[in-house]
Amino acid sequence: MFTTLIAAGAAAAAPGGENPYGLEAALREGGIIAQSTFAILVLFLFFSLYILFTKLFEQQKIINQGKRVRSTFWSANSLREGAAKLEKNSAYRQIVDDGIAAQEQYAMLKDPVEAHDWLHGSLARSEASINSQLAGGLAFLATCGATAPFIGLFGTVVGIYRALIKIGAAGQASIDAVAGPVGEALIMTALGLVVAVPAVLAYNFLQRRNKAIAEQLNAFSTDVLGFLASDGRVRPEAKGKKGAKPPVTGTTTAGQAGGVQANA
Repeated sequence: MFTTLIAAGAAAAAPGGENPYGLEAALREGGIIAQSTFAILVLFLFFSLYILFTKLFEQQKIINQGKRVRSTFWSANSLREGAAKLEKNSAYRQIVDDGIAAQEQYAMLKDPVEAHDWLHGSLARSEASINSQLAGGLAFLATCGATAPFIGLFGTVVGIYRALIKIGAAGQASIDAVAGPVGEALIMTALGLVVAVPAVLAYNFLQRRNKAIAEQLNAFSTDVLGFLASDGRVRPEAKGKKGAKPPVTGTTTAGQAGGVQANA
């Protein structure tokens, strides 16, 4: 968009014919190097915006799931019943399912392992898997933010070099001889910044939101662990039900929601 505005402004300055100093003319005169540099930067910008909007959608989806968990999940009598209220592909549903699976697998262990350590490790792996998926694509944003200015600088150097060659060939520094290469160099510099700045801002913004989501998932995982390790006696208050005493369930066997069966 930035380069389009520049080209449009230059074209308006020279009505009645093709603008010899516009973007299209500069890229055509710059050859394969200028065109390749321009194409790489445009692709960087496109994929940066794509990652930004797709990650915002994923993050907002998990944030909305967390709101529903606080309002409905802990009012259920068991983890299985609460999980049934969550979306099938919910990040919170994954943590609950992994906790229940870890509880069932604990009964099959033959080596003496603390139930708390086993469940904590399983839930931590589940959290790490979700956080890894949320972080997907952020490395590309960081790469764009770090390399786009230098790619633009490469185009700038090539443009200045071509301008110097024209000066040497002409024997004098006339404006018409160097305007094209210098304009091409400035366009590459500007485009490199246009790509890098949004990529860096998007990376920092998404990272901050991922950190907040990870904290919410960790808190929920801790609550699930407390529920399992206490036979369902320890649970947070359901939203809108302050002062209500949580139901006390009896001792359950491994494979049922709530409770951990210790090895004899």
